[in-house]
Amino acid sequence: HCHRQGKMSAEDGIPTACTTIEEVGSTGVGALTVAFLILVVSTVVFLSKANSSGVQRKYYYLSTYICGFAAMAYFAMLSGQGWTAIAGCRQFFYARYVDWAITTPLILLELGLIAGAEPASIAAAIGADVVMVFSGYMGAVSVVTTVKWFWFLIGIGVFVPVLYTLAVTFRESAVAKGSEVADVYGKVAWLTIVLWIVYPLVWLFSEGFASFSVSFEVCAYALVDILSKAVLGFMVMSAHDTLGVAGNSASREYV
Repeated sequence: HCHRQGKMSAEDGIPTACTTIEEVGSTGVGALTVAFLILVVSTVVFLSKANSSGVQRKYYYLSTYICGFAAMAYFAMLSGQGWTAIAGCRQFFYARYVDWAITTPLILLELGLIAGAEPASIAAAIGADVVMVFSGYMGAVSVVTTVKWFWFLIGIGVFVPVLYTLAVTFRESAVAKGSEVADVYGKVAWLTIVLWIVYPLVWLFSEGFASFSVSFEVCAYALVDILSKAVLGFMVMSAHDTLGVAGNSASREYV
């Protein structure tokens, strides 16, 4: 064991050393199935709505891509793809990080457009968001505990400005567009803020301390994914008329 005192052995990071892997159970598979079906149906609904809308079309296209990419990730996980074994011989679905790296920037873009925020503010939030997702992934696959928590802290560090952007920066832009838009933005922004705070909490006890079972982790993420993507999209859709009026008045002002 002398090599372990100095540098880490290569075997420490190799999952094949696992004789058994803590895998997702039937409950988790059920959650993956439900999430996949809800996201697919939502994708179809938003796409059809996009093709029959005017100025609101951009929101529906974003909702289509958000739910569509997530549905693809869930299909991969359901098919037994997109996972590896991490430290502690635990099944880790990296497919969801590919999903989040694409869908969370699109969610920020959609909220930014609803609020009428500055392109620079939206871009800055998206940049921080991508770093956050990357940090979560790197932390999850870290073998050394100190490295894992260092990545987690980086992730939380960039998560704070993202939350600030949603709660303050974008909100100020939405208020400037009028009370109706501010009202719509307020609802979808708070849904997003609350749900996005749940993600690192689930991570903490799953990829972090590994105290949740893989199935519980999968169920928790599935629920938050459905609410933050499909439900968010339907909330935006319910504000169809408000967003249409806001879009028209904004375009008239610039003419």
